[in-house]
Amino acid sequence: MLKAKLNRRQLLHSSTVTATALALGTSTFAVGGPQGEGVKWHDVEEWGIEGKGWDAEQTEKYFDRLPATAKAEVRSPVWSLSRHSAGMLVRFRTDANEIWVDYKVTSSKLALPHMPATGVSGVDLYAADQAGHLRWVAVSRPTSQNVKTRLVANLLPGERDYTLYLPLYNGTEFLRIGVPSGANFKPIAPRTAKPIVFYGTSITHGACASRPGMPHPAILGRRLDRPVINLGFSGNGKMEKEVGKYLAELDPVAYVIDCLPNMVGHEVAARAEPLVRQLRDARPETPILLVEDRTYANAGFVAGAHQRHAGSRGALRAAYERLLADGFKQIGYVKGESLLGKDRDDTTDGSHPSDLGFYRHADAMEGVLRQLGC
Repeated sequence: MLKAKLNRRQLLHSSTVTATALALGTSTFAVGGPQGEGVKWHDVEEWGIEGKGWDAEQTEKYFDRLPATAKAEVRSPVWSLSRHSAGMLVRFRTDANEIWVDYKVTSSKLALPHMPATGVSGVDLYAADQAGHLRWVAVSRPTSQNVKTRLVANLLPGERDYTLYLPLYNGTEFLRIGVPSGANFKPIAPRTAKPIVFYGTSITHGACASRPGMPHPAILGRRLDRPVINLGFSGNGKMEKEVGKYLAELDPVAYVIDCLPNMVGHEVAARAEPLVRQLRDARPETPILLVEDRTYANAGFVAGAHQRHAGSRGALRAAYERLLADGFKQIGYVKGESLLGKDRDDTTDGSHPSDLGFYRHADAMEGVLRQLGC
């Protein structure tokens, strides 16, 4: 009798989960369930990924963020982190009523202690509404390196443009998009407008966004309708000339230099001005935005936090003022206190922004980037 009651309860629970999932347009099966029979697959490498600074022929693997030549020049942690697909996206148009993905990530470490698998290893789908604004649709929820799943079902009728963001803290081996056989599918090539190039730390890299569309570079890309190249390297954004060399190879609408969370005052004093001059030598007309470090959420209670902020910010401000005095134009500046809220409720661990924190980062940078021509 007890066993029969339990089975009935499990059946009712299963039916409720299935009904809820169908209402939300999500898939209820796990790996090993339906594998997309009747789905036509499209390899994104056939029409190109946006957010890559170098052509496929220049990179060791298709979804790398730095060219192969950087392997021998940048520090090994920077090279290793450059294999992550942070900031990359693919665009397409379809009238399909459901959308599938088939992809593999390079590491079995699908999540971090303070960042979910949806952000570390997931792919994140947005669709254009009738006004052309990108709105969130669905995100994958990886449980293994190989992900083959229906992202969304029960899509309302009509053809629309979609944008799919790639994993932030994992590499991507391959990515295919699937729609039911018979549905229209049109690849949309990467935009040719000049991108905004972000160089920074784990925060720029995307920690700790809940999904790949939520870091501030992605948010700003949507708001400003610009391609974005994300060169955030977790723990290793240090204004190094070796990285500066590769930044200078790019031709962006603006550079955003946001490295202070990984640096202390004497490092900033030694490297900030030389990096700006290195970029200006290569790109005399390109605007540069210098960003202070965010304030630690617990800085009002923990000894030493304010001193660290004061040292790095003071060094960056001094470099900025010297550059202005030397006649440099189109140099923007964002103060660290503006990046997060006074409520201090917008980080995951006191340092890395939550989705709310990234939204506030974007708010702090948007106006200055617009003034710089983005």
